[in-house]
Amino acid sequence: MFHIFNKKRFLVDLLDGFVDMHNHILPGIDDGAKTHEDSIELIKGFGDFGVKRFIATPHIMHNYYPNTPVTINESLALLKKIVDQEGLIDIEIEAAAEHMIDANFETILEEGSVMPIKKNYLLIEMSYLQSSINFSSSLKKITEERFFSILAHPERYVFMHGKLGKHIKYKKKGMLYQMNILSLSEFYGKEVQKMALKLLEENLYDFVGSDVHNIHQLNYLKEMKIGKKLSEVLPSLIEKTIYNFQ
Repeated sequence: MFHIFNKKRFLVDLLDGFVDMHNHILPGIDDGAKTHEDSIELIKGFGDFGVKRFIATPHIMHNYYPNTPVTINESLALLKKIVDQEGLIDIEIEAAAEHMIDANFETILEEGSVMPIKKNYLLIEMSYLQSSINFSSSLKKITEERFFSILAHPERYVFMHGKLGKHIKYKKKGMLYQMNILSLSEFYGKEVQKMALKLLEENLYDFVGSDVHNIHQLNYLKEMKIGKKLSEVLPSLIEKTIYNFQ
C-alpha cells in the first residue's frame, strides 16, 4: 500500500505538458463550466502549471444532460472562438463526451450519436451506487462497434469499494480504467482515496484525467501534495495518457 511520506511535492509539478482527457470545461451544457467566463478561468488556471491541451468530455445523460454531437460541437466552437479572442496561445481543445450507461445509451450508440475520444475510445460512467442494469450488454455492443471502453473514475463507484476482484474481472474483459487525479486526495472522501491507491498499486489504471468541473476543484488540485512513492509511480501513467491522447 502507498504510504504518506514526510517529504512531499506538489502533484501539479508532474503535469507540465499533460493532455487532460477528461474534464468539463465546455460552457453551459452540463454541470461543469456554466459560462464562457468560467471556461476561460479554468483554462488559464490549468495553464498556470503547464496544461494547455484538453479533450473536453461533457456528460451525455438521458433526461439530465441530453447532449448530442451538435450541442457539444457548438459549445466547442464557441469556446475556441473566445480562446482566440482572449489571445490564449498554444491552447488545444477537442471534444468528446462522458457517456452515462443508462436506458438510452445503446440507442445513441446504434445511431452513431456517441462522441468518442480520438475516434477509438468511448468514455463511460454509471451510477456511483449500483451497476447499470444494461452494463454488460452495453460493453458488448461498444466492442461490436469497434470502440475501446474507458471506465471513468472506477474508484468512485461505492458498490465496488473493497471488491478488487470485480475490478480485475472488468480489466480481464478489456475495459480500460481512468483515474481522477483528485481521487488521490480525500476530496471525494477517504474510501475513494483508499480505492484509488489500491487500484494504482495493483497497476489497474490505464489513464488519468482531472474531471474538473469548476474552479474550486482546480484550486484544490493546485494545492495537492504527494509523497515520494506516488511521485515515482504517477509519471508513467501521465506519460501513457499523453502518448495516447496527444
